[in-house]
Amino acid sequence: MCFYRVNVGARSVVTVQHGESVPGQLSSIDADAELRLVPSSRLADALPGADVLFVYDFSSPALRSAWPAADSLRWVQVAAVGVDAVLFDDLIDSPVVLTNSRGIFERPIAEYVLGQILAFAKDFRRSMRAQDAQQWRHFESEPIAGASVVVVGTGPVGRAIARLLRAVGMNVHGVGRTPRADTDFGEITADLHAAVADADYVVLAAPLTPQTRGLVDAEALAAMPPRARLINIGRGELVVTDALVAALQDGRLAGAALDVVDPEPLPPGHPLWSAPNVVLTPHNSGDVHGWTVELQRQFIANFRRYRAGQPLHNVVDKHRGYAPTGAG
Repeated sequence: MCFYRVNVGARSVVTVQHGESVPGQLSSIDADAELRLVPSSRLADALPGADVLFVYDFSSPALRSAWPAADSLRWVQVAAVGVDAVLFDDLIDSPVVLTNSRGIFERPIAEYVLGQILAFAKDFRRSMRAQDAQQWRHFESEPIAGASVVVVGTGPVGRAIARLLRAVGMNVHGVGRTPRADTDFGEITADLHAAVADADYVVLAAPLTPQTRGLVDAEALAAMPPRARLINIGRGELVVTDALVAALQDGRLAGAALDVVDPEPLPPGHPLWSAPNVVLTPHNSGDVHGWTVELQRQFIANFRRYRAGQPLHNVVDKHRGYAPTGAG
């Protein structure tokens, strides 16, 4: 639980770090805040005297280099679930509170995962190629009911995925830090290699931390059956890209749907573009209509709590790298 006592007679100084998209829904806090909207490239200029930072440009690492200018900072909110872009030793070791945007992206990401599973099982790409060629080609597809799914990462995103996939009849298990029985996953294990040994689909929904970086390496891929498909909606760095490309090219993995990649954005000519049975999307699995407005509303609600001295929502454990379930 984290809360601040704020001098209600003084306005907060809120720096809003943006990229190409500039938030336009924050005027409702003007009475309580001096707003400084600044592009990531000029963040250091807008940090002196600021007690609040809203990292709207959530993938930017600009805060690390601008950190020496943060002389009054008390709270940082990131417009994303993953906070790896802003985690560095000075911030982790400081008293500055970090919050994320949990609660906005979980269901859309779960729908994306289900969509990719259906696309693989029903081979829609094959039908589209036949349509483009104006050829009527009958073929059989795979059922998803009864198929085995392993969700790596049992936080709110992984949990939303598990619930949706179980609702359509899939057998779902989880891989997390602590082995246990669980109502959404049935069973959670800490042994990734054993968990994926009989998986039809492996979904990566873990946060990027020192412990999860490169988690899916050549050995993990080799532990999966050749029929398995990998779906990554977590972070590209969870996967060793060269090992994934090799497994796909050699037919040791049936396919991959990647909303996140390493490197990101994927440069022209990278072998992932042409690897067999790969579907690439531009890190937009959770970005449904209205998502940017919801991010701003969520920040405003948390800012109201900050001003009232109430516990902030979605407080991140900076040493673990994510907001534990139930974090105030």
